[in-house]
Amino acid sequence: MGKKGRTFVRGLVSEKYGLGDFRRAQLDNERVRNDEVVVDDASVGHSGDSADSRTWWRIGPGDEEFLTQTIQVHFVELPPHSANHGHGHQNEAVFYILEGKGYEEHDGKQYRWEKDDLVVVHTDSVHRHFNDSDEKAVALVMKAKSTWMFMGLIQQAKSGPNGAPDPAPVPNEERFGEREDWSRIWTPGVLDMNKVVKPEHTKWETTRDGRVRQLAQPGMDVRCHSVDVYQQEIPSGSRSAKHWHMADEVVYIQEGSGYSLHWEVEAEIADKYYARIAKEPTRHEFTAGDTVYIPQNTIHQHFAADGTPVKLLSVQNRLFRYLGYDQVHYLEDAPEYTESQQQQSVPAGV
Repeated sequence: MGKKGRTFVRGLVSEKYGLGDFRRAQLDNERVRNDEVVVDDASVGHSGDSADSRTWWRIGPGDEEFLTQTIQVHFVELPPHSANHGHGHQNEAVFYILEGKGYEEHDGKQYRWEKDDLVVVHTDSVHRHFNDSDEKAVALVMKAKSTWMFMGLIQQAKSGPNGAPDPAPVPNEERFGEREDWSRIWTPGVLDMNKVVKPEHTKWETTRDGRVRQLAQPGMDVRCHSVDVYQQEIPSGSRSAKHWHMADEVVYIQEGSGYSLHWEVEAEIADKYYARIAKEPTRHEFTAGDTVYIPQNTIHQHFAADGTPVKLLSVQNRLFRYLGYDQVHYLEDAPEYTESQQQQSVPAGV
């Protein structure tokens, strides 16, 4: 946990060309975490919290047992009839509403949300989160903030002392001219894209990975460019696909219990890159409320325990797609997909 300040990005240091020791240390860390693991409790003064709201981090670059800085995951809780402190930053963030209802103010516009909605805080946004109900609201926040930090997109600040639209001071303001519209350098058309994804905006589909609902993916009418998010249901005693992709992944277990199998993939650098897959997987038990971390370049498969269906949320950093890794390789399909394909192949009337 950060003691004196927040770690936004960690350096990679090696006295030799290879980073094998660094990778081994990451792979040896515990991958399943619950609320006993708090990477940062927002006590070092960098949070958007107000006197009422509460933030606690599960995974991030401030981690002592460092896992990743491609994805960050934390929770925000708003008591009834409260709000956090207004703030702005360049990075996107997506909020999955676990409990309650309320609304956002993004750049002066209001967006209402309720349980099971996905809310996008767009890039370069001044925003504040409100709970105007009689019940507490809790959100799971997923973002790729370190990606912005790596690229030098570090401008951020809280709003003025009242937490509302009062402007934060501009250092050496006399050096600068009048306000200009920041959106002039945004991708054309983003202002018209959807920022609150409700269950009725999506559909459940039986895919090779099983029963899946896409929440934020390329090509969807969602104002999200940095992370891919989907929800998955695994029936009692069943499993997801056994599959392989380069991006690392964080899975939040919403319901149920089970385990995840991970097969390490080693690179053999010979006349070209070859993948060498571990003969035996590691096993990682999980239950509702846990996050499961899947390292980069790891084959994995999730299993629901008998008598307890699993519902999970998955998030990956979308940048991997644009680095040339826009492919998932399936070593084994989910049983539900196999059954649906078999049914479709039966001739009519048989």
